[in-house]
Amino acid sequence: MNHTLKDYRIGCLLLALIAMLVLFMYPNKQQKMPTYNYTFIVDITRSMNATDYQQDNQAVSRLNFVKQTLRELLQKLPCESKVGLGLFTERRSTLLFEPLEVCSAYTEIDTTISKIDWRMAWAADSNIAKGLLSTLEMLPKSESSVIFITDGQEAPPVNPNYQADFSSVKGQAKGMIIGVGGLQSVPIPKFDSQGKQTGFYNPDDVPHRSSFGQSNLDPSQIKGYNARNAPFGSEAATGNEHLTSLHETYLEKLGAESGLSYARLTDLQNLSQALQNPKLATEKVVQTDIRRQPALLALLLLSLVYLPKVYKFRRFFARERSLVPKL
Repeated sequence: MNHTLKDYRIGCLLLALIAMLVLFMYPNKQQKMPTYNYTFIVDITRSMNATDYQQDNQAVSRLNFVKQTLRELLQKLPCESKVGLGLFTERRSTLLFEPLEVCSAYTEIDTTISKIDWRMAWAADSNIAKGLLSTLEMLPKSESSVIFITDGQEAPPVNPNYQADFSSVKGQAKGMIIGVGGLQSVPIPKFDSQGKQTGFYNPDDVPHRSSFGQSNLDPSQIKGYNARNAPFGSEAATGNEHLTSLHETYLEKLGAESGLSYARLTDLQNLSQALQNPKLATEKVVQTDIRRQPALLALLLLSLVYLPKVYKFRRFFARERSLVPKL
């Protein structure tokens, strides 16, 4: 019996050794799998500082949630995938870097995403439609999928007479608009020049309508209307633009006009599923890490070697406890 047990352990040790040799000699193998090429354009306007996401039971801003989610997504992308990064504010987007291969440039991509800050904005205004249009004009017929990430809030609200025209770029780029934020309105944090929060924006701090160009309203309904000097009238506009929520219907409309699909960001899993759309993937033969399989096999074999001893000790201690007199 003991001889058989000994032979069994030796066999397990030999097989575990072979598994470890395979682990080091053949760590990778060629495998055909989908890869991705994304250019993420992140909205860094002030409404993205609103805190309507939760992480570890703490409220976090939309921008910080986007950054953390993108960093986690980066870890899940297969090698040979590429990621580029850009920012949006005011009426245009700018590219920080063109798509880089995620495995060889992981540290650089991850560090850059972590350093994105709302203070990088070069202006306080926000025209989402023109920002999206500038992105598509910047990346015409690109191999990279455009992923435009925004809450859809514009400041000031766009005059309907001056909507962006996507007819020249519609269908030229593949990609997606990702909507960020909650559906319930929340206040927008206000910060000083040092980046310290000093409260929230109130109705008097923000424009509630655009004063550019001609009014889209009926002149007879505008108090103090003057076609040349006061096309929007003499009364100050009022509204709730000091509050913010995800403008989902508007983003869906922009998606339809630009030829991009739409998805809402709720968590990493939902974003991963949205971005794994077959239309955004390219099949490639890539090097795949297969060390996990022989490592798990070696661990299982080693556990089988020591399992009889563990069982023996458990029986010994159980017998000893049974010999202790009860008080």
